[in-house]
Amino acid sequence: MIDPELVALAQGGVGTAGVQTWIQENVVPLVLLGIAVILLWIGGRGDNAGVARRSVGLIIGLVALGIAVSGNGPEIGSFLAGLLTG
Repeated sequence: MIDPELVALAQGGVGTAGVQTWIQENVVPLVLLGIAVILLWIGGRGDNAGVARRSVGLIIGLVALGIAVSGNGPEIGSFLAGLLTG
């Protein structure tokens, strides 16, 4: 016998919106927390230049992640191109 909830799910379709929301709300903060702990650990060893290099890379990565998640990539690209071309 087929479960009625399974039939209802099949009729409604399966999407990725729930997975995307879960990733944005849970995985990204956990990754950022892990990166912060690693940077603090490296800084505790006295490698401040290494922390600075990794922090700049982290900021660039976060900007790219923010652009990808927000969906405003084309607008941001047009704005940056306008800064260069006038």
